[in-house]
Amino acid sequence: MGIAGPLKILNLKSRVSNLYIPLATTEGALVASVNRGCKAITESGGASVDSHRVGATRGPVFKVKNLIESDRLYRYLQEHLSDLQKIASRTSRHLKLKKLLTRGVGRYRFVRFVFDTQDAMGMNMATIASDALVSYIEQETGVTCLAIAANFDIDKKPAWLNFIENRGTKVWAEVTIPSAVLKNVLKTTAQKVYDVWLAKCMIGSAISGSMGFNAQYANVAAAMFLATGQDLGHAGEASMGITTAEIVDGNDLYVSVCLPDLMVGTVGGGTGLATQQEALKILGVAGPSADGEGKNSQRFAEIVGAAVLAGEIS
Repeated sequence: MGIAGPLKILNLKSRVSNLYIPLATTEGALVASVNRGCKAITESGGASVDSHRVGATRGPVFKVKNLIESDRLYRYLQEHLSDLQKIASRTSRHLKLKKLLTRGVGRYRFVRFVFDTQDAMGMNMATIASDALVSYIEQETGVTCLAIAANFDIDKKPAWLNFIENRGTKVWAEVTIPSAVLKNVLKTTAQKVYDVWLAKCMIGSAISGSMGFNAQYANVAAAMFLATGQDLGHAGEASMGITTAEIVDGNDLYVSVCLPDLMVGTVGGGTGLATQQEALKILGVAGPSADGEGKNSQRFAEIVGAAVLAGEIS
């Protein structure tokens, strides 16, 4: 367990924080590297962050007889969303069904439920709610569900569906690094960083068919996940995202990260372990938020995004 920072973070809602970032890793150099990125960001005035709460997803699959039954199930799902929301809410007062997405192929119809799970990462809650929803749909339509989790979630795997539709929390972070900080802290220039970013993150990723147009999101995300009691299986999803770089005002460097799929929480699971709870307290996001609207988990996702930005810069 190591600590990087301080890292200055500016939320678009005018909240400014100077935080120390807990990282649990067997790669000792990672802490030093993130620390250098934190220094560059802080000396540049801080990282601006923004986020959007998407929700936890669970994606069952139903076996239909033919296209007629597939269309009938599709129409049922579209016309009875409010009924399904009531069923889901009965399984937990901390969960709401926000929306659903459905796709049919052959004699299968996949459904992707999207849940607001407040400050919990929420996959257990989403699974319990989906079980209730599936039972209700089977009863109402006579169509059989083959699996509650049929990879339309899509859980613990990088996938373009999560890249496009997003999952958990979507986070953006950005900073403009002056030429003096580039020289003194990072020992480089805006042009050199830009050239490597273009060749590596853009062209290299494109010819590889990568879903991560970045240098090392997973490295920082996994270290923060382990330190704060997150589900490490979601590090694969956190590996997706796009880093951008631009030369601005002659010799300064603008850098941003976009993480479309951060499945994190501040209550439940490993977040209650003593060391992990302490790490979350260091970040000021331990436990449920006072208003019960998931602000702690959303704030934590923004901190992960800012730390990933530090790792990318270093």
